Amino acid sequence: MFRKISAEFIGTAILVFIACGVAVLTLGSWHSGFGVGAGIIATSLAFGLVLAGLAYGLGPISGCHVNPAVTLGALLAGRISLNDALGYWVAQFAGGIAGAGLLDAIFRSSPDWTKAIGLGADGFGSASMIHISATGAFLTEVILTAIFVFVILVVTGKNGPTAVPGLIIGLTLTVVHLFGIAVTGTSANPARSFGPALLLGGTALHQVWLFIVAPLVGGALAALTHRLLKADA
Repeated sequence: MFRKISAEFIGTAILVFIACGVAVLTLGSWHSGFGVGAGIIATSLAFGLVLAGLAYGLGPISGCHVNPAVTLGALLAGRISLNDALGYWVAQFAGGIAGAGLLDAIFRSSPDWTKAIGLGADGFGSASMIHISATGAFLTEVILTAIFVFVILVVTGKNGPTAVPGLIIGLTLTVVHLFGIAVTGTSANPARSFGPALLLGGTALHQVWLFIVAPLVGGALAALTHRLLKADA
């Protein structure tokens, strides 16, 4: 269990550090010459590719959930015990904080960085590119997370592909981000949202409840759909 928890902590920290770091460097006021479209593509690929790599590297150890919503889906699908799930959740949130903390330490060494630039936090209203409402943001996060977790449950099931599940999972996360970045910044992962929001405070921290609750609802919906469709049958 120690190896599993360690893998979840390290994997979540890497995901936040790399992918949220790319978001900061390619989107918003510190975009280094990137256009919005190019920044969305770069960030989407960063999330998808780093998760694909982690899936192959850490998958044999912990399953590479690195996401509390994925762990909830696995728990409800009977893939993991409650005791293991609790350990995973603690490790994932701690990893999200660690990854965001490392980003914060690095970016603060630049004289051009300010809290307004952020750490890749999610948001709605004025914090959304399209100023989406809280209701619209909640619905978006539920749907995107449900799609993502459902794909994971299918491709990692007994009838799923044996050689390329990590690639499929990474590509699915890429597609989810291509849609969601302009809407909410795309969470689909409570730990990925909580770490940056905790360090930034302000609006990001006030709004983070949505990016914890909605992805968990989406993960539960994915597990229910998976059972309903008997996707492993």
